[in-house]
Formats: sequence, C-alpha cells, structure tokens
Amino acid sequence: MSDQKNHNDNKTTRRDFIVLTASAMAGLGAVGIAWPLISSLNPSADVLALSSVEVNLEHVQPGQSITVMWRGKPIVIRHRTPEEIKAAEEVNVSSLRDPQMDSERVKLGKEQWLVMVKICTHLGCVPLDEQGDYNGWFCPCHGSHYDTSGRIRKGPAPQNLLVPEYAFVNDNIIKIG
Repeated sequence: MSDQKNHNDNKTTRRDFIVLTASAMAGLGAVGIAWPLISSLNPSADVLALSSVEVNLEHVQPGQSITVMWRGKPIVIRHRTPEEIKAAEEVNVSSLRDPQMDSERVKLGKEQWLVMVKICTHLGCVPLDEQGDYNGWFCPCHGSHYDTSGRIRKGPAPQNLLVPEYAFVNDNIIKIG
C-alpha cells in the first residue's frame, strides 16, 4: 500500500509540473502576442519628435500667416494687423456660440500673434486663411466662418479653433508644445 501511495504522489507531482509548465508557456505566448499590439498603439517616432517645435517669426510681416506642423497637425501663426486686433476685440462675446474674449486667445503683450490649430472643429477639415464673412478663416467643406481671432461665428462648427499651448522664447521665437 505504501508503494501505491508513493506512486500516486509522483503522479501528482508530475501532473503539477506539466500544468505549471503549460501555464507558463501559455502566459509567455499571450505576452508575445500582446506586446506588438500594445506597442503599435504608441505614437510614431516622427510625431514624438514634434512634441514641441520652435518657430522663428522674424520674417512674418503684419497681415501674413505661416503654417507649421506640430504633432501631425497644421498650426497657423498669424501676425495680425492693428485693424484685425481691433475687430476681434470689439466683438460682443455674448453673441458667440463659443464665447471667448480675444485676450483669452493670445498672450498679453503679444496680441499681434495669433496661434491656432488649423483644423475645423466641425469635422476636421482645414479652413482657408483670410476667407469667409469675417475675413478670418473659412471651412469650405460645410461653411464654417471664423473671425480674426479664430472664433466660430457662422456655420456648423461647435467650437472656436483650438489654441495650442505655446510660449515666446524671445521676441522672435515661439515654442509650441
């Protein structure tokens, strides 16, 4: 009887070893399959390289706009004229769909520089510069009109053009991101 009990203990030990080994191999296989999937969800290296971008504004004249890429998105930097600034400041904010003062969209002391993500907040189209009923931006896809401060004034867009995080490094260089 003692031989049979000893024999059963060996079977239990072998069975436990086989189950443990099979479980470990299944776990390694699951990790091996999941790793590439999870890794593919990370941002690509070219987008990460653009986590911040510095732009020299020295040659941008009043009334001109430039577009730069940041995190795969077009960013418009507009050197506004005094007339454009005045028009933006005189708007009755309570009449806007997305009420925001012009001063909330620019940096204090640098009101001539307007920095925005140039993607329509309706369906993601790229609006045209100096177009539309308010001489700001116009999205030809569905007819959204933005003013000289990038605020939605007419059309289906629900929000103003977004203002990314940015700061002035000095008088001529701006850092976005």
